[in-house]
Amino acid sequence: MKKEAENRIRLDKLLADLGLGTRSQIKEMARKGRIQVNGVPEKRADAKVDPETDQVAVDGALVAVARFQYYMLNKPQGVVSATEDNVHDTVISLIRRKAGGPVRKDLFPVGRLDIDTEGLLLITNDGELAHNLLSPRHHVDKRYFAKVEGRLPADAPERFARGITLLDGTKTMAAELEILTEASDDGAETVLTIREGKFHQVKRMFEALGCRVVFLKRLSMGSLVLDESLEAGEYRPLSEEEVEELKRWRQ
Repeated sequence: MKKEAENRIRLDKLLADLGLGTRSQIKEMARKGRIQVNGVPEKRADAKVDPETDQVAVDGALVAVARFQYYMLNKPQGVVSATEDNVHDTVISLIRRKAGGPVRKDLFPVGRLDIDTEGLLLITNDGELAHNLLSPRHHVDKRYFAKVEGRLPADAPERFARGITLLDGTKTMAAELEILTEASDDGAETVLTIREGKFHQVKRMFEALGCRVVFLKRLSMGSLVLDESLEAGEYRPLSEEEVEELKRWRQ
């Protein structure tokens, strides 16, 4: 019973989070009988509903969604990992444009990918899960495919395994580097796994070895692996199994 009570939220907050109007507009919609809960008109905008179980409709169209939403986005280059930006497209505006139904207003990206980095990005409104995935003490694995210019040292994997001292003197945690193509003066293709999230960390780690990242794509985060069927800019909801795996993730 306690869990059910925790899930219940005000009707006007739910509909406002879905972008269906301001609190005052929703109050007026309820007064006019335009909002139904489980098939019955609800004229109190402050009535409590459970988004997980109650069916909420506006003008006969079902609009209620789960309290928490989880999306896997294959972030394209040129889009910023933010909820708002005055210059560039954001990952949230990208989802809103492509959504076929209501999308919550409180969605945010879990962590950031640089504007020129693509690949896996988790979008949710579950603050607790986001905190657990980003908390330094949990050391969540993040795997990247990186193309680099410049010759990698022969002992690069060993140096990454010991932790890289960045050009500013900061030392990273141990990381795993797999070289996919034979290193040459033209560079190499690599897969790097890190367990922290310093600013521009992947690029700075390679810079410390005299190389420059020319392409970067995140492949996985914790138990969540990028769906290869998603083209750049496409997204899909996470399955219940994927969500539960993420919630169980601990290092």
